[in-house]
Amino acid sequence: MKDTKQLKITIIGAGNLGVALARGLAKSKKYDAAKITLTRRRASHLEALKKEGFNVSTENAKAVVGADIIVVAVLPQQFNSALTEIKPVIKAGKQLIISLVTGVSSKDILHLLGGKNRVVRAMPNTAIAIGESMTCLSTLNAPEQDVALAKSMFDTVGETVIIGEEYMTAATALVACGIAFFLRAVRAASQGGTEIGFHAEEALKMAAQTAKGAASLILSRSHHPEMEIDKVTSPKGCTIAGLNEMEHQGFSSAMIKGIITSANKAGVLYSKD
Repeated sequence: MKDTKQLKITIIGAGNLGVALARGLAKSKKYDAAKITLTRRRASHLEALKKEGFNVSTENAKAVVGADIIVVAVLPQQFNSALTEIKPVIKAGKQLIISLVTGVSSKDILHLLGGKNRVVRAMPNTAIAIGESMTCLSTLNAPEQDVALAKSMFDTVGETVIIGEEYMTAATALVACGIAFFLRAVRAASQGGTEIGFHAEEALKMAAQTAKGAASLILSRSHHPEMEIDKVTSPKGCTIAGLNEMEHQGFSSAMIKGIITSANKAGVLYSKD
């Protein structure tokens, strides 16, 4: 395998995820910005990236020629046209294809491109922009070295876990949509803080840092959340009173139902037609 700095990477779709991945790769110093190409239909949206040392293009087919890795980061409704556009120039078995597209299975990709292509699916979230993504990876046919390469790429922008292909839609709801769910929880907490007397800016900072601390406790200690909850709940205390009121109002069930609803929606976003 080539040294990572020598790898040519093309990212089809320079949206939020695609751009964040490119910047994360370059920032890690393990990948060379000059060997990363990003595409987008409107050239005006690519000027800033060009100034950062990336290659840019408005022509997908031209951009993938000679690439070692092709990252497809378009919207589900743009997927078929993007794959149809680059299919004639893809070298089957010679290029690793990494798809970030919600709802598009490896089977769908292999059906469109041909079974000889090496495909890895990746589901990051928008925290990729600050190097804190949770990214799930899966594959049906890629060899171990390809999966390891994909993992090393996404390790530069957060944490990664390899899961079965059948769980990728569920991962979309928990990981990708989940960012919004937790942000809404932080927002609600900050609004509660304002209700009890803090200025909005103070309440938001306190809520966000508290949420960060709670997540860090779980990640650093590998404890179940209830173990940490027990440490702050005393008999007849204010914490248990607040928790019980939230449960009476459906806090946990609402979160669970929201994740299930998002998973169901993610499974039908992509149309094969």
